[in-house]
Amino acid sequence: MNTGPRKTKRHSSAAARAAGRATDASVDLTRLLDIVASFPQQTICLVGDFVLDEFVSGEISRISREAPVLILRHRRTEAYPGGAANAVNNLADLGARVLPVGVLGEDEGGKALLDYFRRKRVNVSGILRTRDWVTCTKTRYLAGWTHTTEQQVLRVDREPREELSVRIQDSVERKARQAASRADAVLISDYGLGAASPALVRKLSAKCMTLDSRYRLLDYRDAGITAATPNEPELEAAYHVAIGTDARRLEELGASALSDLRLQALLVTRGKDGMAVFESVAGRGPRSRNIPIYGPDTPVDVTGAGDTVIAVFTLALAAGASYLEAAHLANYAGGIVVMKRRTATVTRAELEAVLRREATTQR
Repeated sequence: MNTGPRKTKRHSSAAARAAGRATDASVDLTRLLDIVASFPQQTICLVGDFVLDEFVSGEISRISREAPVLILRHRRTEAYPGGAANAVNNLADLGARVLPVGVLGEDEGGKALLDYFRRKRVNVSGILRTRDWVTCTKTRYLAGWTHTTEQQVLRVDREPREELSVRIQDSVERKARQAASRADAVLISDYGLGAASPALVRKLSAKCMTLDSRYRLLDYRDAGITAATPNEPELEAAYHVAIGTDARRLEELGASALSDLRLQALLVTRGKDGMAVFESVAGRGPRSRNIPIYGPDTPVDVTGAGDTVIAVFTLALAAGASYLEAAHLANYAGGIVVMKRRTATVTRAELEAVLRREATTQR
């Protein structure tokens, strides 16, 4: 999910009115600070597909004689939690108690993720390991000259080729139901690998359940989802419609997703165009608001930014935020995280610092 901030673009008042979009999307920053301060009191159950993000850095040595490709002199290899594991990592760094549920293989990738979570003191009792599963690992090869910025030149994904066995699926369901019963909110992070599925989600009970689904947003109809956070390309893919610069089309797709999924809210991340928040208002139909992006003109690295967005959004809802307040906090967090390299997280202290700085600026 790409939430990278670029140049801020605000719709004119006339365009906003023409699209039926509310122009007042402001919130009380003091209230947002109070919400963030209560993050450590929240427990979040996260059910999803865990990924290991690996980064292999190399210095460009020369062009190979064997083929027109670069030869890289290895500098270092780094590994970070990715996918649903990145959302877990963000929740932990924001101070929440996290109850992750998912599957890892009995391989080096699985061991690396478990060791990482244990160092963060994350409860890993809901994570199953099986020798019949390959821990999804996304290896990015980065190349650069001495004292230059590295550029990604290749990515290799290792993914499970088989579906989870019925036995493992049953175990995941049991652990998910147990964790959900102890949580203030449930976050579903579906990367299409098998641990999170519409069938499983329909068996969960939660007062607040959020969804980030990479490939099958509309499959979660009648699954009890409270709010979803697709990016604009994912929303376009779900309905096979291009939005482009057509504000009315965005309004139509947002309203359709609200209705089709029976959501209370939909948060659409739009890259350089910020975010669009859609809410179901009883007796009045859908309401939408635009939030301009937060941050500098150009992102450093957008890897995993969508995981940060849904982690903050979910945690804020669990802490009592309105959908608009939660969206604003997610927007600030997205602007922070895309200025970091690699798959990164936002800490509670960083989020509070930004809010205080913004509050001072607005005085």
